[in-house]
Amino acid sequence: MRVLDELEECKGQFGRDAARRTTALLERLRHATLREPADLIRLHETALFLRAFPPSPRVARLTDKILLSFADRTRGVDPAPFDDPEVSGIAGTVVSTNFSYEFATSLTSRHPRSITIDWENYPRPDRLGSVLGRLIPLAYEDYAVEPHVDWRGWLEKAGGVGWLVERVDAVTYDLLEIPLRWDLGGSPSSRSALRLPRGKLFYHTKPFLKRSDVSIEAELTAPPIPIRRRAHAVLGVIIDASATRYRELYGFQHPDEAHVYHADLGRGVDLYFFGVSRQRRLPLRAYHCGMFFKNGVPMGYVEALSLFERCEIGFNLYYTFREGETAWLYARILKLLHQQLGVTCFSIDPYQLGHENEEAIASGAFWFYYKLGFRPAARNIAQKAEREAAKAAARPGYRTPPAILRRLAIAPLFYGGSGSDWAGFSLRHLGAAVPSLGEDVARAKRAPEETRYLRLLQRRPDLRQRVLRQGKPGR
Repeated sequence: MRVLDELEECKGQFGRDAARRTTALLERLRHATLREPADLIRLHETALFLRAFPPSPRVARLTDKILLSFADRTRGVDPAPFDDPEVSGIAGTVVSTNFSYEFATSLTSRHPRSITIDWENYPRPDRLGSVLGRLIPLAYEDYAVEPHVDWRGWLEKAGGVGWLVERVDAVTYDLLEIPLRWDLGGSPSSRSALRLPRGKLFYHTKPFLKRSDVSIEAELTAPPIPIRRRAHAVLGVIIDASATRYRELYGFQHPDEAHVYHADLGRGVDLYFFGVSRQRRLPLRAYHCGMFFKNGVPMGYVEALSLFERCEIGFNLYYTFREGETAWLYARILKLLHQQLGVTCFSIDPYQLGHENEEAIASGAFWFYYKLGFRPAARNIAQKAEREAAKAAARPGYRTPPAILRRLAIAPLFYGGSGSDWAGFSLRHLGAAVPSLGEDVARAKRAPEETRYLRLLQRRPDLRQRVLRQGKPGR
């Protein structure tokens, strides 16, 4: 539809006239009846982007009205196209997958009426036999002597999947491989409706900040970002936002509920971050993660694995928002990690750059980081990158072929002066034993938070050199 095309074009337009035009298009679409899944998906994703990056209060209100109507809009429409992970989680649709025990526990406790077993996609319900036979004596009798047992009937009479999750451990549950079906309906946890309350929205009346406007160096030396402790209730929102997108993260599964922090990054962006619980900490690296929200809308997540001054950072921006101020947001997150953890060297894993990841190849992820100042430590890759950068500068419109991007993505990129020290380092080279770091450092690893552990490591150059030597091949 032409009106959808025009609305999508509004994502890059600013000023009063643009806001009025966006408002008029939203008013038309608010009352339009769309029956094609592709049209509904386009409307949803464009409205969600405009809700996160509104040019005016009127646009924010109209996008919410459209998004909150999607349970009605999707009724009777072919559901198959809505299951794609790029667009899953729209109101009125269903999410179905094998969630981890931790996610299943959280989801079934908070959404007991809308989450069931997806029996149609459960190829081996007989796996429930030994478990339900142990939990329900009469079910064992059925299991022991009858050829065809109605495990669905037994489980539903007992109390459903929530009842089961409460009575088994994580290993048992994960071995059962139960597909859960989350009927989102008009749930406030759908992607259409999920919001974190925010007192004041940020309106984009001027052009977005471009990559050329951003300096990581300037951000790292900028004034501290305000931080404050938050209640752990936000963790449920984070799990819902992840589950509707078929995503799980180690830190979201095992959060340190006692130490959840909020950072106001500016321009309407809030980051909620935390470590992992003490019993789930990694043997060597410190682990932190978080989710960021734009004007209350879940926008993506970050994962940080830190050792001494180095931080391996994983950054994921949800598909809907990739035309926004990504470079600025990324630089602000690096600032926060530097501020809170004391890290000064950041690295990007090859997977994030495109190694065995065609999505990153298609998006040109390597150049996103390269243009922000990240560089390969390997000389041969650095030379290839320089040649490609020269071609792009000399030939407007030039795009690096996918084959070359794959060769560029085989090694990490680094930002910070000590990147060359970490080139070639791998935990796998350390062997089976965790390096001995001393009792004071070991105690800090077991402390309420891992921040002190990192700070102690950063004051021990002797330990750093030993771990670096042990972590490189040919030592």
